[in-house]
Amino acid sequence: MFLLNPKNPGLYNLDARSREIIEKTIGFFEAKGKTRLKADDYDRTWYADFLEFVKKERIFATLLTPSANSSSDGRWDTYRNCAFNEVLGFYGLCYWYTWQVSILGLGPIWMSANEEARKKAAEALENGGIFAFGLSEKEHGADIYSTDMQLVPQAEGTYLARGDKYYIGNANKAAMVATFGKVEGTGEYVFFAVDSQHPKFECVKNVVPSQSYVGEFNLHDVPVTESDILSRGREAWDASLNTVNVGKYNLGWASIGICTHAFYEAIRHAANRHLYNMTVTDFPHVKRMFTDAWARLCAMKLFALRASDYFRSASLEDRRYLLYNPVVKMKVTTEGEKVIDLIWDVIAAKGFERDMYFEMAARDIRALPKLEGTVHVNIALIVKFMKNYFFAPAPYPEVSRRDDPVDDTFLWQQGPASGLGKIRFHDYRPVYESFDLPNVRLFREQIKVFKEMLVKATPSEEQTKDIDFLLAAGELFTLIVYGQLVLENARIHEKDGIDADTVDQIFDVFVRDFSRYALELSSKPTTSPEQMEFCARMFRKPVFDPARSQRIWERVYSLKDAYEMNP
Repeated sequence: MFLLNPKNPGLYNLDARSREIIEKTIGFFEAKGKTRLKADDYDRTWYADFLEFVKKERIFATLLTPSANSSSDGRWDTYRNCAFNEVLGFYGLCYWYTWQVSILGLGPIWMSANEEARKKAAEALENGGIFAFGLSEKEHGADIYSTDMQLVPQAEGTYLARGDKYYIGNANKAAMVATFGKVEGTGEYVFFAVDSQHPKFECVKNVVPSQSYVGEFNLHDVPVTESDILSRGREAWDASLNTVNVGKYNLGWASIGICTHAFYEAIRHAANRHLYNMTVTDFPHVKRMFTDAWARLCAMKLFALRASDYFRSASLEDRRYLLYNPVVKMKVTTEGEKVIDLIWDVIAAKGFERDMYFEMAARDIRALPKLEGTVHVNIALIVKFMKNYFFAPAPYPEVSRRDDPVDDTFLWQQGPASGLGKIRFHDYRPVYESFDLPNVRLFREQIKVFKEMLVKATPSEEQTKDIDFLLAAGELFTLIVYGQLVLENARIHEKDGIDADTVDQIFDVFVRDFSRYALELSSKPTTSPEQMEFCARMFRKPVFDPARSQRIWERVYSLKDAYEMNP
């Protein structure tokens, strides 16, 4: 099975320690059971039991400590972290969230040359500590140019930290809060670490109604020494953006985990419910909705896994991940919303019931496209790569599947967070041409028309400043990148059931999506008549194959008894 099944989590090619972590984490949640899981969610109970389990089993210490800073078995291995991401998302976003914001909080520390701070972080991880990323502010959001947090220099060469931060995960318990600000008097950017338990660290409140603690905090002249300074100037600025490059990738995996659990629960319910003398799963529209949801979910995981290969293989000479990671963040998370909507239309009112995991999933899936930069922010970033992607391909060695158990050291050495316009990509066409499938062929035709429009009806200067227009064009471009990596990974995962039927079913969905996005672009106020003609040529109806559709449905329907969480 390609999708995660906690009853048989055999997909991952993991070493013994990594497999132990995944299996024990699944065991923790299955022993907790759905009743307790849901009760803690309703009561907004701080997940102390989970954090105690993490401490006892040294899970964060193993997964989040680079080997250079680990006293035992730690390494930062994105492949196995994907597996852990998926499992946490599968059981509940709040559990994933404390892990995610710890990753963000550790970013500026592992990127720092401050060995004392790195050692302190490693020790905190060994002791079960969690971390926080103090970037956003109430008045400025993530506009880090305008940060009001100040380090005030003192006569003896120390500092006092003064200011506030907002929407900071783990702010109540973080062993170290990597805090972004400016040095008073010089305006120099700086990252420094503070302890959330310091008496002059005021944790004001949890700003969300959740088990997760997403805090507002004030620093009332917290003493800071040089040993607490993580980075300054351009290095601090780059650390903020490069940390987000690492962290935003994880959001797609939370969506994949949530959708997988919700899918199992929904199809199990529908396959055992009878209406109008029929089983719900016998209705043609229900078959279509489950099939589309399954195809979208498979594509989500295929893309995210393949993006991991490029992330792990990155270097200063190969920064293709700076396109693929925001696509994971933006596209995989919005696809997750579509998956939930499709299966919610099947189970209807059942999706609101308090005893259903689905009720929690339907609420939490909405958060992920809105964290670590909105969909709009990430599309605006993605379109910066469009010109080189289409018109300036470069030769690169083929990137193989990266499931090797090694430390991803480049994550902490990403270099300047600039120069995006110089990044080149390998030619997208060969992988598309290597699949002789009806809907892949249709999708290739749609790509060809879109690229022709860029040449013959090039967006005007006015349109390039029209964010609404660019967002619509960006959806089309994103889907092309998405399809490329899905195809690349389909080859890798043939033995996991990603066969020709699966690929063609996925591209049945993609052809429809491309047509819809083309219609959206055509309807924008600034779209020219010539561009509208190109958009009309992008409209396609996917090739429907009844035999393939039936084979796929049998595969989807077989999941009805695949998994049910312990009560």
